[in-house]
Amino acid sequence: MRTQNVTVPLKDGAMGAYLAIPDGKSAGAVIAIMEIWGVNDTMRHHAHEFAEAGFICLVPDLFWRQEPGIELSDHSPEDGKKAFDLYYDFDYDLGVKDMVGAWRYLENMRECNGKVGAVGYCLGGKLCYLMCCRTDIDCAVAYYGTYIEHRIKEAPNLHRPFMLHMAMKDRWVQAEVNDLIERRLAPNPLVTIHKYPDADHAFARKGGRPYRQADADRALGLSVEFFRKHLG
Repeated sequence: MRTQNVTVPLKDGAMGAYLAIPDGKSAGAVIAIMEIWGVNDTMRHHAHEFAEAGFICLVPDLFWRQEPGIELSDHSPEDGKKAFDLYYDFDYDLGVKDMVGAWRYLENMRECNGKVGAVGYCLGGKLCYLMCCRTDIDCAVAYYGTYIEHRIKEAPNLHRPFMLHMAMKDRWVQAEVNDLIERRLAPNPLVTIHKYPDADHAFARKGGRPYRQADADRALGLSVEFFRKHLG
């Protein structure tokens, strides 16, 4: 595996990103879309997981318009305040456009086979949902489903393969919201929902307080299988 920090050119600027490239022949690519903590050790760990599974993985700096290069930790109360300030100022519509730029960057890499998917965590999960509604990305996987309900009216436009890992004890996604999301998305044959009965929000964040290794391993395995099916 090779790793490096790169710059992704966009129509209105340039976005930093972390890139992991597996050894071997050309492969499908995955955009790993961050939580509210920036491109930190957690996101680099996810990039390595997908690269080890055989995919090129790019982690874009979503907050490049607000505070580029920021890295935060869920173990710091001050970092928590900063993360939520950035999150509530974040523009999802611009975020989708930036992720399309990341998609084009990966698509044009010589190591890429031309197929690109996305996996997103919390903030990134909602962006994956929006990309499956608004763009022709090959597929996407969302962890936790945070605030998808705010754009649930776009569900009829979901036209790309989409997987959702749903934590059933998520403190940020109430039970009735999970029910709403499932009710509105599950009838779509392109949607697959996996439930984790005892998992809280961020169960896949290694080193985080809610981390559950068994659930994280299960979700990763299902995600890799999904990407192998749709990205080759």
